[in-house]
Amino acid sequence: MKKLEMPIPDMDECPTRTDICEKHGEFTARNFINQIWSRCPTCAEEKEEADRQEEIAKQRERADRAWRSRVNGACIPERFKDRTLDTYIAETEGQQHALEFAQEYANNFDQVREIGRCAIFVGNPGTGKTHLAIGIALHILKKQKTVLFTTVQRAIRRVKDTWTKGSDESETAAINAIAYPDLLILDEVGVQFGSEFERQVIFDILNERYEKRKPTILLSNIPAKDLGGYLGDRVADRLKEDGGKLIQFTWESHRRKK
Repeated sequence: MKKLEMPIPDMDECPTRTDICEKHGEFTARNFINQIWSRCPTCAEEKEEADRQEEIAKQRERADRAWRSRVNGACIPERFKDRTLDTYIAETEGQQHALEFAQEYANNFDQVREIGRCAIFVGNPGTGKTHLAIGIALHILKKQKTVLFTTVQRAIRRVKDTWTKGSDESETAAINAIAYPDLLILDEVGVQFGSEFERQVIFDILNERYEKRKPTILLSNIPAKDLGGYLGDRVADRLKEDGGKLIQFTWESHRRKK
């Protein structure tokens, strides 16, 4: 049976009357159909705006929740979650050079990711290596890229933990998980013992990334000339390929100054 459609009357043809809104006073009510009179238009506008603001707040909350999930998933330490490139203070020529490199690396990460261009930040503690690396990470997380921040010791420990009886993760799975993200930041290079096993784990992780052209940023407090002893010469050579850069942080510790 065909449904009958009731014509919508023109507003100018609708009966009107003066009604009172307890909040906004007098208004002109219109009778559109079946003796249903319109309500206060100002109340309707306020309700519409309130609904709009509520939806905006919900969208913002969902976006914030998704952002926190991405940052937590990248394993960025709580202390460094606010270390953006914009908050890095460059007072010296060296600091300005390091900041400009980090900005270029982050802004052009699509090209960096395409060729797998790596970087090594070396220098004394407190000179801003982690700040700039995290700043890069936060920038590219907003571009929906994946990031993992970890220390060399944690990465090695994760591989070792797979040997534990009853472990749910295989050694291959552990290495693949560390090698998976678009950007890997490996902190505290040189804190480990420098054993052959450690060098082999680092090689397995970085070689996997090298073959898939995935960039890695390494952070170290030891002199650049000593890195080969902890990474292995094969890894050190591969980090230099495709425009890989060594950035030396030679200025005074910011923490010591404070």
